[in-house]
Amino acid sequence: MKKRIEFSKMIFFFVTFFIIALTIFCFVMIFKTNDLSPLAYLIPAWFSELGITTGFYYSKAKAENLIKLRKLYKLDNETIQTIKE
Repeated sequence: MKKRIEFSKMIFFFVTFFIIALTIFCFVMIFKTNDLSPLAYLIPAWFSELGITTGFYYSKAKAENLIKLRKLYKLDNETIQTIKE
């Protein structure tokens, strides 16, 4: 049975690929036009989106790993709260 890629990973990979492609495109167009003004608006917007996506992905992974650890080691809620902090 083929294992499906998690939706959060697909979002993370898509956003990362999209930002790399847009950055390369931006550098090419800046080289052709000799105008750096687009960087003031585009790069902060793109990389803030990447930061939000990365934060979401790692937060979700942390929650999933806590569930796995709870089942694997039969941890109680007090220990889980200590791990969360």
